[in-house]
Amino acid sequence: MGRQRKRNVTGDGVPHTRKEEKPPVPGRKEKKKKTDIGKVFINVSIGLCIFSLVWFFYALYMRSALAKRVVTPHYAPRVLDSNSTSMVFISKIFKHLQHTCEQGDHLQGYGWLMHDGLNFGVQEIHDSDFTLTTEFVKRMGGEHGGDWTWRITAKQHSSAPQAPVVSLMFYVATDSQGSLQAHVEERTRLSSVTGTSEELGNFKITFRKPTAGGAASDKYASYNYLQTLSPGLDRLTDIVKNSLNRRFVFHPPSGERRPYIAVDTYKPPPHQQQQKDNRIERDFLVHQVTVQTPFQIEVLFESGSFHDRPNQLVGSVLTEELEKWKVTFDEKFERTFGLQAKGFTPAQVKFSKAALSNMLGGMGYFFGQSVVQSVYNEHPLLYPEGALFTAVPSRSFFPRGFLWDEGFHQLLLSKWDPQVTRETLAHWLDLINVEGWIPRELVLGDEARSKVPAEFVVQHNENANPPTLFLVLEKLVEQLETHPYTPLKEDTLPFLRRLYPRLQTWFEWYNTSQVGPLPNSYRWRGRDKDTNLFLNPKTLTSGLDDYPRASHPSADERHVDLHCWMVLASGVMASMARLLGEPHEEYQRTHLTLGDNNLLNELHWSEQHRAFCDYGNHTQAVSLQQEKIFVPPGQPRHQFPVARLVRYVRKAPKLQYVNALGYVSLFPFLLHVLTPDSPKLQHILRDIRDPDRLWTPYGLRSLSRADPLYMKRNTEHDAPYWRGAIWININYLAIRALHHYGSIEGPYKEEAAAIYQELRTNVISNVYKQYQETGYIWEQYNDSTGRGQGSHPFTGWSALTVVIMAEQY
Repeated sequence: MGRQRKRNVTGDGVPHTRKEEKPPVPGRKEKKKKTDIGKVFINVSIGLCIFSLVWFFYALYMRSALAKRVVTPHYAPRVLDSNSTSMVFISKIFKHLQHTCEQGDHLQGYGWLMHDGLNFGVQEIHDSDFTLTTEFVKRMGGEHGGDWTWRITAKQHSSAPQAPVVSLMFYVATDSQGSLQAHVEERTRLSSVTGTSEELGNFKITFRKPTAGGAASDKYASYNYLQTLSPGLDRLTDIVKNSLNRRFVFHPPSGERRPYIAVDTYKPPPHQQQQKDNRIERDFLVHQVTVQTPFQIEVLFESGSFHDRPNQLVGSVLTEELEKWKVTFDEKFERTFGLQAKGFTPAQVKFSKAALSNMLGGMGYFFGQSVVQSVYNEHPLLYPEGALFTAVPSRSFFPRGFLWDEGFHQLLLSKWDPQVTRETLAHWLDLINVEGWIPRELVLGDEARSKVPAEFVVQHNENANPPTLFLVLEKLVEQLETHPYTPLKEDTLPFLRRLYPRLQTWFEWYNTSQVGPLPNSYRWRGRDKDTNLFLNPKTLTSGLDDYPRASHPSADERHVDLHCWMVLASGVMASMARLLGEPHEEYQRTHLTLGDNNLLNELHWSEQHRAFCDYGNHTQAVSLQQEKIFVPPGQPRHQFPVARLVRYVRKAPKLQYVNALGYVSLFPFLLHVLTPDSPKLQHILRDIRDPDRLWTPYGLRSLSRADPLYMKRNTEHDAPYWRGAIWININYLAIRALHHYGSIEGPYKEEAAAIYQELRTNVISNVYKQYQETGYIWEQYNDSTGRGQGSHPFTGWSALTVVIMAEQY
């Protein structure tokens, strides 16, 4: 039998199990325990609610703060003095209602022949039957810049059937402040305008009567003028067009009567009358003179603060001043570039002077607000108001600032006038925001915005552009390190010290916002995302637009050109910090790490392609084909969408090196990242000199002729751009690199030096030849024929031909 368990019996005789031997916990204590747990739960719940509310409002605050950062200026003191000002004079000359020189006008040529950037300039405009020569001279004096005079000379071509009758219109307008007063003679001739503004003080503009091309006698002319108000400089052309009348007749004392169109009374179109414009309207005056060629007209601006004026800057005085400045310009040009001493012909020297002069004459002063967007903003915002003094790629087609173009521009201009370069760099860096971002295109003001396609107006703060300003800064630092006791140091060293805090933030922005998937790798943001419509999605932020990258954009990409730009930037930052006595060790470590050829090979060298390549999600089995649209039987075709060219992918992409051989492949060579003894140099020199790849008699093509995307359209409306054409800025870098590797010891020194001579000759010869044949320097050149193509005149980076001629790298 089993052993019986002992039982306890209470006083009431009820038996209890062993389990109940312990005295029970009093009921009062048990209730308290339950109450404590409940309180804890309530307190935790309240705490979580409070934390959630705090976090919610903190997140709202942070999002608001981050949203404001895109339009928050940089905290460092401005590089430019607060009282610095600039002024640009724009002359608009028309024929057949031409208000500006445009590419579609098919003019035989137009541009500056001489311009020193400050004191004088000579420009020619070749129309079908006549040539206009415009010349100006400035005379410093007073507190507001002094005086200047324009002279316009018109001569008919020998092939013209009869002497053309030409109308010239001169605009005088105030922008945000100032007033104008018209002075009219003989009922219709605007003889002069007096006015005042904050920057110019009191001034007078005088329109002298036309003469017979240098002769003292006046020529017969008809006069018209317009006096009205304008809401902004971007509306001047529309106002003039809506004031024109055909009722006027040019009737010289001896000669046939000729009808002409002239300004009369401004009548806004009905739709403009209904629109409300909140902008303040300002004074606007137009002086129109109609005269038969040949003739000469002078327009004189006189500053009210010029008290000791020796004489008026007109007639023979103006001629003498012009001749003096021309001689000075010629002497300085030869002293700076030495082209005559190098054996170039007078015609070639004249061409090079025109190239420099067009860049100087195309410089503009812009003021206004950019339109910017960040991921934290639902809608675009207006950037703080700012000014920009900058060169432009083409004053007729691209009249705005481009960040990556400007570095190339200043490589030329810094040799002519270092002060212009310092002021330009200061303007660009003064527009940096607190994040360290600078918009890649600066479209400032309504007038500039009116010339820009809508899709390019809004700038996104995650998008970069090649930091080419470091190319210029590199030269400034090298000059100071090589010649520490020159007068240049007195101007440049304080300038670099003011620039440095902004450059630190700019560099850090690149080094964080554009990082790649692997340590020490980099990736351009801002690639086109609609992969269905692009043969290869563009990368506008790289500056190379439609150059082939990974076929399917992803966060796995690594871009070799951006890596090399960061090698350059970190090296310049290290040198500048050392020069200024600032901590430089971190920049130096970054430079040594990024510039290590083993790292570069690991990230970007493809043994299969024997080239430096991008890396990403890629397939080359893509093509544009007409999309198939099903139309049910009996349904009208016009009710269905128009068939487009869309991309078809025949083989799925995979992570791999991108098989594009072209400009991007050359960047470790172009920016001197490769050591002189690197065996990779041999492959690059081979590709450069191979006619089936990059070599042409006119310069290096942008994409190998053997590449699957060579000269392929990117969409049905998007012609190839960086897919074979010859671009002078990259050819300049290639020639500079060949000169570099051909001048230092290494196994490829002689080969690089030989290719240097060939490529330099080819580029100079073709750019000059096309200028002689067409009257223009071009945006790009055809790799099969050498013909100029794209925008013209393009005396932005294509003017680097002058530096190539001078061999000043």
